[in-house]
Amino acid sequence: MDNRNVFVAIALSMAVLLFWGAFFETPRQVKENQTLNNTQTNQNETQTDITPNINQERVVKKISRKDALTEVDRVIIENEKVKGSISLKGAIFDDLSFKNYKKDLKSEDNVVLLNPKEIEDGYFIESGWASVGNEVQVPGADSLWQVKGNRVLSEKNDVVLEWNNGKGLIFKKTIRLDEKYLFKIKQEVKNNTSSKINLYPYSQITRNKKPDDVMGFYILHEGFIGVFDGELKEDDYDDIKDKKIVRNSDNGWLGITDKYWVTAIVPPKNKNFKSTFLYKDNYRANYILNSPVTIDPKSTSSNDVRLFVAAKEVETVDGYAESENIEKFDLTIDWGWFYFFTKPLFFVIDYLFKLSGNFGIAIVLITLAIRIIFFPLANYSFRSMAKMKAVQPEMTRLKELHKEDKVKLQQEMMALYRKEKINPASGCLPILIQIPFFFAIYKMLFISLEMRHQPFFGWIQDLSAKDPTSIFNLFGLIPWDPPGFLIIGIWPILMGLSMYVQQKLNPAPADPIQAKIFAFFPLFLTIILAPFPSGLVVYWTVNNILTIAQQWVIMRKTKVKTN
Repeated sequence: MDNRNVFVAIALSMAVLLFWGAFFETPRQVKENQTLNNTQTNQNETQTDITPNINQERVVKKISRKDALTEVDRVIIENEKVKGSISLKGAIFDDLSFKNYKKDLKSEDNVVLLNPKEIEDGYFIESGWASVGNEVQVPGADSLWQVKGNRVLSEKNDVVLEWNNGKGLIFKKTIRLDEKYLFKIKQEVKNNTSSKINLYPYSQITRNKKPDDVMGFYILHEGFIGVFDGELKEDDYDDIKDKKIVRNSDNGWLGITDKYWVTAIVPPKNKNFKSTFLYKDNYRANYILNSPVTIDPKSTSSNDVRLFVAAKEVETVDGYAESENIEKFDLTIDWGWFYFFTKPLFFVIDYLFKLSGNFGIAIVLITLAIRIIFFPLANYSFRSMAKMKAVQPEMTRLKELHKEDKVKLQQEMMALYRKEKINPASGCLPILIQIPFFFAIYKMLFISLEMRHQPFFGWIQDLSAKDPTSIFNLFGLIPWDPPGFLIIGIWPILMGLSMYVQQKLNPAPADPIQAKIFAFFPLFLTIILAPFPSGLVVYWTVNNILTIAQQWVIMRKTKVKTN
């Protein structure tokens, strides 16, 4: 294996994962999911066809966000983390922004997540009651609720809303907000009639359209998410547009996730519910209990629901999973295949960030720490490569001498390996062991909200954004803004150069075609990774430099030329 080295292993592994994931694994999984979901849909809808239909068509007018927020009365929402309002028309959560997160570095505007249903980017959450065949008049999307007392919802003040159907039923919602992102709603129905009634509690998240910034890339899931009886389910927007997905469960949660933000609803615990992900003029994630709540005459019954509209802060999400006893709620953050590596690595880099005060320095420190941990394995691998490079001239001579006799060539090469005590495969295993850690830290940096808008040094003011410089305007010396695809910055170029140097330290592939392909890899990956978050590129560049230093020392000790 004269061409097995750190650069090739990492580069090829990444390429295989990228292209296999994009073109083979994802379509196959989607097909399996669709087959399973078709079966689930048919079975579940048969089992629960007595539940009311909450997925009806809606026609809404399109107006500006400002007009939508001012055309109806509202209850104000505000704590240290969020700010917004609840529409009294339908008691809908349709206005919420994050006070501690800006849209971009140049903006003073906060990140807005929830929007009124009347605008193009409508994104809202509702909860309530449904009845079979609309036998009972229940509050709907156009019902006007009355505020009882306090009109500002905060961690210190609850809000109580009430709606009377005029036929003996009074509906009440007591809404609470904690100091962060959790809303708790106690829904009550007071039955003043002489007959008992059956109502089905439900909650629904609605999004008018797929967000423009969804990557559509396998490394990160954005779209529908939920845990049902302990099993994580993730469905893309396109999957839902093709086919609605219905699941029955006794415990769990469901929602819609973005890269950095999530909305989620949690049904009552140990209550069998039907969850539906669907597209019907907009995207919807909802649940409804499969068994009704019975309200006897002259009595009151209640139901609880929890809503999360949250920034995906690791400490906060983990805290909710534990304090609220929500199974696998931490998986709202997409830790990926190497969960058991990725999440601990986050806690390490978060500690280093708090210690150093700079997320870029934390990246350098964690890269250095990983290199130290794998130092013995890397040494073993590099020594093997050094020996392979030392015998490269002799191997070239043998190939020329026996180019017409492949069997003889193999015999002579094996004899050379035995004589020099070389195992051609000895450099592979140490590299393969390191690859999961490489992808784990890559994934961790990619999804980390904590890296968002964090500066490094010089021109890197946001490690979660791409390097803003470009070689095509001489890094700003020429007064011209190149198009996005021509923005190949200083850090990606440094990364490509470090890969090129690393290649030169390794034995060249025996096959001339392979040699040309590998020679092209530094340029290829420079272009591919140029639009990636600069924090990832910094990590890869620093890792390459440390690898080069270690490999160069070993080459010197084994007295191998580094042409």
